[in-house]
Amino acid sequence: MRYNAKRQATWGLRMLRDALLALAAIWVVGDAWVTAAEPAPLPAIVEVSAFPAKLELNGIRDSRRVLVSGKTADGQVVDLTLDAKLVVEGDAVAIEDDGYVSPRKEGAAKLIVKAAGKEIAVAVEVKDAKPMPVSFVREIQPSMSKVGCNQGTCHGAQEGKNGFKLTLRGYDPETDYFALVDDLSGRRFNRSLPSQSLMLLKPTQGVPHVGGFLFDEDSRYYKLIHGWIAEGCQYDSAARVARLEVFPSSPVIDREGRKLQQIVIAHYPDGTSRDVTRDAVFSSSDFNVATVTNSTGNSGVVESIRRGETAILVRYEGAYAANPITVLGDRTGFAWVDSPEYNFIDTKVNDKLKKMKTLPAELCSDAEFLRRVSVDLTGLPPSLEQVKAFLADPRESRVKRNARIDELLDSSEYIDHWTLKWSDLLLANRKFVTEKGVWGYRNWIRNGIALNKPYDKYVTELLTANGSTFQNPAANYYRVSREPTAAMENLTQVFLGTRFSCNKCHDHPFERWTQGQYYQLSAYFSAVGRKPGTIAEEEVIFPLRSPQAVVNPRSNAAVPAKFPFEHASSTGVDAHGDLREQLAQWLTSKDNPYFATAIVNRYWSYLMGRGIIDPVDDIRSSNPPSNTELLKALTDDFVAHGMDLKQLLRTIAQSHSYQRSFQTNKWNADDAQNYSHFNPRRLTAEELFDAIMIAADSPVSLPGVPAGFRATQLPDPNIQIGFLDMFGRPPREIPCECERAAEVSLAQTLNLINGPTVSEAIIHPKGLIARLIAANTDEKTLIEDLYLSVLNRYPTDAERSTAGGYFVGVSSRAEAAQDLMWALMNSPAFLFNR
Repeated sequence: MRYNAKRQATWGLRMLRDALLALAAIWVVGDAWVTAAEPAPLPAIVEVSAFPAKLELNGIRDSRRVLVSGKTADGQVVDLTLDAKLVVEGDAVAIEDDGYVSPRKEGAAKLIVKAAGKEIAVAVEVKDAKPMPVSFVREIQPSMSKVGCNQGTCHGAQEGKNGFKLTLRGYDPETDYFALVDDLSGRRFNRSLPSQSLMLLKPTQGVPHVGGFLFDEDSRYYKLIHGWIAEGCQYDSAARVARLEVFPSSPVIDREGRKLQQIVIAHYPDGTSRDVTRDAVFSSSDFNVATVTNSTGNSGVVESIRRGETAILVRYEGAYAANPITVLGDRTGFAWVDSPEYNFIDTKVNDKLKKMKTLPAELCSDAEFLRRVSVDLTGLPPSLEQVKAFLADPRESRVKRNARIDELLDSSEYIDHWTLKWSDLLLANRKFVTEKGVWGYRNWIRNGIALNKPYDKYVTELLTANGSTFQNPAANYYRVSREPTAAMENLTQVFLGTRFSCNKCHDHPFERWTQGQYYQLSAYFSAVGRKPGTIAEEEVIFPLRSPQAVVNPRSNAAVPAKFPFEHASSTGVDAHGDLREQLAQWLTSKDNPYFATAIVNRYWSYLMGRGIIDPVDDIRSSNPPSNTELLKALTDDFVAHGMDLKQLLRTIAQSHSYQRSFQTNKWNADDAQNYSHFNPRRLTAEELFDAIMIAADSPVSLPGVPAGFRATQLPDPNIQIGFLDMFGRPPREIPCECERAAEVSLAQTLNLINGPTVSEAIIHPKGLIARLIAANTDEKTLIEDLYLSVLNRYPTDAERSTAGGYFVGVSSRAEAAQDLMWALMNSPAFLFNR
């Protein structure tokens, strides 16, 4: 019996050609420049409204913008702000060139708004119009942020620019103030003749400026800075903004090419508020869906480009907000069709699909479900016998599917699969913990999965571990992360889903986390002691009586342990108590808004192919959930069930949303994030290797482990298997999902087509084909069994006919069977979980 290399090579070249053509198509689409479509005509407007319905101005520079919207007969809302005409009745306010209403004196006025052939009135009251000194904190520094002075490409760079440094994006007003007034002995300012100050001459190009022209002498920014200098360049103690609100909140834009004005309201600790739209910094998380203006003369205007969802990210004075934007596009002819709802997941998913005018896919077949759920819950496809038994089961489909989910969750394969995932996250690697240590660490992880320990208890046991790393393997966590900062970064990324590493050198550029919080949280690991054990390569973890100092390089002073945020279960730090125990209590509390949410989001991504927040370890306000209500419902249910990870997987797998077909329809083909259909994803390295062996029913022999060990059971990536590394096995150096490579390469394609892993499994003398041929299996059964073993389904009539025709043309039934199995293994239906 021999493997037909010539036929294999011919088929392989055809497949390679098709793969390259597909990749070329992806590259062309990916590189296409998306431009805004011509706006559709405005629908008929039956009602016009303004927001806010009444304006109240509390300061001579308290200028505000009014949003104008129109409503159609069917309830659709369209923004009319940019086309509306504003007229003032009274002399208490005036309308500036950019549409802002500014106070002139105390008193009342009326704003007449004309739009879409209709007219409404907005009452205006100026409560305070007395002169006020210019605030460095609330006016000057935001102005510098808006024009870009403190950006990373300018003076906010780590080394500054041309000898002058500001804090990145103005995260430290006091430091920036002294940098401005003390640098060059204060020569940036001419208090007697402000217009001759370098701070005004450079941005107006009165003198050469590498940063270029930023604003002219008639601009609001020039007048603000000029006034501040004339007043003596004073620093003020005004509190920075507490929170931002963006209006309209979560708007739905009906068509491409529309424009929508946003306003940003800053709320301060003293209860006051200001319209800061002109000084806020805007960006779009997906400019292919919608863009947003961010110039000094035009801020916050969204323009829809194509159907989809994006978030408009807003930054002002160190505060951040994200405003989800939905662009519906042309949905003429859409009509919602009710879809089954097996549990609360489906209700939340369907609610979002209705909003997006997207129809969900039909339920997948029993065969598709069996393969999908087997791979997702155990990392392995079903065997030939399991497929036959499941498809022959006469019970109602939903009943037997739920039963199969329970069987998989109670299997040893489930334990192995999730041990692998957690070994990746916890960096079980002999490079860090020795060969003996990595087996112990893996077995500790495995034992927690097998016992289905509540997640909060599991994490607490890990974080508070002491003793020998051989006798108490959980202590290896501190053998991997040997510095307080490294332990903190790993903890926040894995268990909070946040990237605190971004605020190590400065405040987080996209979130509220500060540099001070980075070192304060790290201080919880300052009392971790390490010493050699009594046997070779053993290390003992113990609590230090006197914690080591964790120093903030900005102040060059040791910082005390402090939580980055408080929640209902938080308690004050006991400096004399065990810091790690206090950290574990704070971290794993049901009141911690990140802990349960992060793991729910991560597990959802494992089954659904994409996190509700994605990437799953980058949770931040500027990366909002695609379905907030769904994430909250999942988190609440997870907490209510005692943080039971197995129950979480059961709930997801039992939903109709999980069991939907990957086949799309007219109304959901463009959906990539709302779970209207299943998103096929390539098998991971270990899943693919094991799937090949199971499909061929070939004995497995891996180096360094007992015979029969599967790839999913390996303790770490230091057992050298080229196939696994080629297909993206992570080296376990960092606790990031991104470490597992998912990219497709030419080398992978060639390996599948002509590599030893596939070919040797197919032709193995103890494999499935060898046994079927030895048993003189008839051709019909042989073809069926190959399809059932590789693709886990029966062949279609057309596939039977094609395969039968091929068998007729090949003299050896064994070679024909080998070729068929090889072709099936190289098909997307095998290489992807779908």
